[in-house]
Amino acid sequence: MKLIIISPIFLLLTTVVFGQQAALNTFNEQRVKTSNTGLKVLGAWSAANIIYGAIAAQNAEGSSKYFHEMNAIFNGVTLGISALGYFTTKKEGALSLAESIKKQHGVEKLFLFNAGLDLAYIAGGAYIQEKGKTSEKNSLRYNGYGRSIMIQGGALFLFDGIMYAVHNKHGKKLDEMTSKISLGTTANGIGLVVKL
Repeated sequence: MKLIIISPIFLLLTTVVFGQQAALNTFNEQRVKTSNTGLKVLGAWSAANIIYGAIAAQNAEGSSKYFHEMNAIFNGVTLGISALGYFTTKKEGALSLAESIKKQHGVEKLFLFNAGLDLAYIAGGAYIQEKGKTSEKNSLRYNGYGRSIMIQGGALFLFDGIMYAVHNKHGKKLDEMTSKISLGTTANGIGLVVKL
């Protein structure tokens, strides 16, 4: 008699656990897909800037020549980083809830850190451009390079801000999943409560 009562409870618990793992797998697949889509967009932006910058630098003069030259150089580095990120993002196997939380927070922190770096690029570009005002030898180069770095830093800041916002919104789904699970004490001991 007890075996019959335990079996439906075991079946229900097993269904809940497998359902949660399926939801986690879907959650993690979406996080990877979002990151890869962002890296493709960044790669396309970089490739376009490299091509246009290289062509425009050949046909420009003065600080505009250096502006386009730096756009090509800066985006060469950005393209390399985005390609590395895209090709090293592997399909993940099934992650536990704790691993999923860790990955999600890691991605959000990465985009926030990058946004901070982007602000440093903007400040560095402003410094270089300002240096061009006092330099007698390389004022056109400093002016062009500084403007380019500020604009590219601003574009990256926008990109990283959007990616952070999208991932942060996605992370709220994980919060919803974890809010359905709680650990508590009862008169008979400790219990795990799963809200259906």
